[in-house]
Amino acid sequence: MKTTFTTLRDLLNHGFDAVIDVRSPAEFAEDHVPGAINLPALSNDERAEVGTIYVQVSPFKARKMGAALVARNVAAHLEGPLKDHLGSWRPLVYCWRGGQRSGSFASILTQIGWRADVIEGGYQSFRNLVHDVLYHDPVPHRLILLDGNTGTAKTDILHRLDALGVQVLDLEGLANHRGSLLGEMDGGQPAQKGFETALALALTRLDPARPVIVEAESSKVGDRIVPPMLWAAMKAAPRIEIDAPLDARAAYLADAYADVSADGDKLRTKLDILRRHRGSRVDGWLALLDAGEFEALARALMDDHYDPTYRSGRRRHDADVLQRFDVAGLTADDRDGLAHRIADWVTSVS
Repeated sequence: MKTTFTTLRDLLNHGFDAVIDVRSPAEFAEDHVPGAINLPALSNDERAEVGTIYVQVSPFKARKMGAALVARNVAAHLEGPLKDHLGSWRPLVYCWRGGQRSGSFASILTQIGWRADVIEGGYQSFRNLVHDVLYHDPVPHRLILLDGNTGTAKTDILHRLDALGVQVLDLEGLANHRGSLLGEMDGGQPAQKGFETALALALTRLDPARPVIVEAESSKVGDRIVPPMLWAAMKAAPRIEIDAPLDARAAYLADAYADVSADGDKLRTKLDILRRHRGSRVDGWLALLDAGEFEALARALMDDHYDPTYRSGRRRHDADVLQRFDVAGLTADDRDGLAHRIADWVTSVS
């Protein structure tokens, strides 16, 4: 039996006991339905081999070989991860287009006695629903950008606002990147499709009746592109601004980016990329790096590069600033107090 979903919200509220992605591990790693488990009908190598035979020999031989491989793999799953499920278990199965792999897998599960359904259209139908949210439908949420110079702890404040019950959209968290030249994080970035799935899921879970705070970003977070409908909504959104002294920002950045400064060779390579923009100033930055003067390095980077870039961007966009929040320091207590002030303001304008 095949089940059709017309909206992403409907699919996320599918009501089945489990979602099984029977695509290859490589396909699953790129993107998948949230919460799905991967029980491949064909491994990466098996899928490639069957595809080659389909094109170079004959579709019949490829299907015959594929059926034998799927049967063996499903048997291994039945004896492994599926062995303890009761007869009342209801799985929802999908492959790339809802075709042979998921149909074969679900048929075996059904013959056993489980009430297995297949997603009509497979992963492609899920991807179309994600695409609708990000590329077709206007963003229904009232966005407010959280802005401020580099080092004003915007990401930290965003997390604190989330803990206080304010609706937030954490683009850097979804993209696993801190959004700057020095922003790489452990684990690397998800694939673009994976980023978009996480983003569509986050937007679907937000209440359009309440404002959503999102950190002011460029159209890319690391190498991940912010989809155009969301980017257009962000550009049109009003903003609130954090203003903190340069010394406070330098102290905060030196601490927040301690993992980056710990790898001097890698940081040196990153800073050298800016030479085409800042010329000989890079030599001064590298001297501070070599001397272990990380707070002074952070101060110089903001004074020579990031603050001028921010001012130029502000002049181009001429955004509507609803409220400015001044803070003398950026210690943990300072940031906690600032988050409460912003949360109170958001509540007042909701």
